[in-house]
Amino acid sequence: MSKLRVESFTVSLDGFGAGPDQGLQNPLGVGGTSLHGWAMSTPTFRKKVFGQDGGEPGIDEDFAQRGFRNVGAWIMGRNMFGPVRGPWPDDSWRGWWGDNPVYQVPVFVLTHHPREPLVMEGGTTFYFVTEGPAVALQRARAAAGGNDVRLGGGVSVIQQYLRLGLIDEMHIAISPVLLGAGERLLDGVNLPALGYACTQHQASALATHAVFSKQ
Repeated sequence: MSKLRVESFTVSLDGFGAGPDQGLQNPLGVGGTSLHGWAMSTPTFRKKVFGQDGGEPGIDEDFAQRGFRNVGAWIMGRNMFGPVRGPWPDDSWRGWWGDNPVYQVPVFVLTHHPREPLVMEGGTTFYFVTEGPAVALQRARAAAGGNDVRLGGGVSVIQQYLRLGLIDEMHIAISPVLLGAGERLLDGVNLPALGYACTQHQASALATHAVFSKQ
């Protein structure tokens, strides 16, 4: 069976995966963009996110690359898809990524409010799932065609899948910044009790990378 993987999810030294007051002006919360200096230094993220050349090879690039290998579908939360809360007022919000999002595979968005699938350029289609995490994973695995499913954010979505024991592997990058407030990734989550262990760790100048695997 394909794996469910978290890749390149970054937290601060004080454990926050997003800053406070997330919204249209601050998609990652106040101060949240400071988490991702390591990612923005890599050729992979510069090319996929900004369409730019440049970036440095090395440990950070190795982890950035692995996050896109063998991925046939994504799952993300409603807050990662956009700042709209509650029932969809209309279909005008189409994500943060323009007409050709970085995913280029089916993406399953967890939400409490139904919406028709959103077909984008480049092979990305957003499907809105109201039946919960397990159903979203079932559909994503079917769409992935034997490849792995990558689980995006936000924090609450990753926590849900961790508590259900459904994540097979999780790469967390720890950035040397302090946010002071926001959403803590592992708040109330007991990884050893859930069967997870750290199976790899490696540091660069910009982040410490740790991989947690379900034993």
